[in-house]
Amino acid sequence: MANKDPYHVVKGPHVTEKSVMLQGLKNATSNRSLAACESPKYVFIVDRKANKQEIARAVEEIYSEKNIKVVAVNTINVKPKARRVRGRMGNKPGFKKAVVTLEAGDNLDNV
Repeated sequence: MANKDPYHVVKGPHVTEKSVMLQGLKNATSNRSLAACESPKYVFIVDRKANKQEIARAVEEIYSEKNIKVVAVNTINVKPKARRVRGRMGNKPGFKKAVVTLEAGDNLDNV
């Protein structure tokens, strides 16, 4: 995947209740242990074959106008789930998601 377009590596943000909670940890004031998390975390859906270095490079390149610095990347392979649609069995597609930790003070407002 060398020299691949960053938009092929990072497909888009993954917006769920849990990912929104991870983004808001830096603003948490109710719990002291949560308030200690100064680095914001963002969740993205990425290409299944991408590694952590490629993901970090792609996120920094996509958001280059904001001058962000990726500190860490954690990846999770989500397996396909069996679903029943109109009486027929099928599968939801699996995907790979990445939890990207930025430096303290950085943020992505438009994600």
